[in-house]
Amino acid sequence: MTTSPSPAEAGNRAPAEAGSQSGISIRSVCHEYSPARGRPVLALDNIDLEIGDREFVAILGPSGCGKSTLLYLLGGFMPLQQGGISVNGRDITGPGPDRGIVFQHFALFPWKTVRQNVLYGLEKQGLPKEERERTARHFIDLVHLSGFEDSYPSQLSGGMKQRVAIARTLAVNPDTLLMDEPFGALDAQTRNLMQEELLAIWNRTPTTVVFVTHDVREAVLLADRVVVMTARPGRVKEIIDTRFEGGMNAEIAKSREFLDRVDDIWNLVREEAIVADSARAG
Repeated sequence: MTTSPSPAEAGNRAPAEAGSQSGISIRSVCHEYSPARGRPVLALDNIDLEIGDREFVAILGPSGCGKSTLLYLLGGFMPLQQGGISVNGRDITGPGPDRGIVFQHFALFPWKTVRQNVLYGLEKQGLPKEERERTARHFIDLVHLSGFEDSYPSQLSGGMKQRVAIARTLAVNPDTLLMDEPFGALDAQTRNLMQEELLAIWNRTPTTVVFVTHDVREAVLLADRVVVMTARPGRVKEIIDTRFEGGMNAEIAKSREFLDRVDDIWNLVREEAIVADSARAG
């Protein structure tokens, strides 16, 4: 297990001001799906959100509220229908190397080793071989997989596979790391380890993180701010500052203040989950 981030490092970054050229700006974003049968479905409705440079923001909400849709729009994997999204002052028009994404189910190449998976993006960038190898070694070390460079995904545990996915994404030096329930498929113990691992990595890399999760405790543990979304169509219900004085550590994670904040946010999510269930039942 990695060392937890120091109080000086963790949880105390101030978000960029709204309209800043640094970070992410989401402006009046709406998105609608048109199924083959039936009426169009409004997934996102007038989303406005500013995320500061190097800020860690978690997105919570009931199933079907558009969390992953928003993440894919940020990644440029879906066309914007209405509104605008910019990263560091540049409008998003499609996928780009400034944004990396980590999925729940790893998305590794099963026929490639750990080293080859991490090298993949670097090869696409056309970097010299020596630089590619040096960078791959650095990020394999960063996620504590030294000694497993020649292993294949089938030989790794779930947590190790997710570490490879994180290393592969960080190796291409994205400004923004997009994470879609990256620990959702892991057992509870491995999930806890990976949460600590991610915090330690984030504090050693100059990266903005947007993290989609269903786990309220995970969101409060990891994020500077938590965005709670409404039931479909997804809107921003509330944004909660989840930074703690002195930064996050094991003692704070057991404190009454931490537990109360988890409960408060859970109640917000629960309200929207009830609305979503009622809509499905109707």
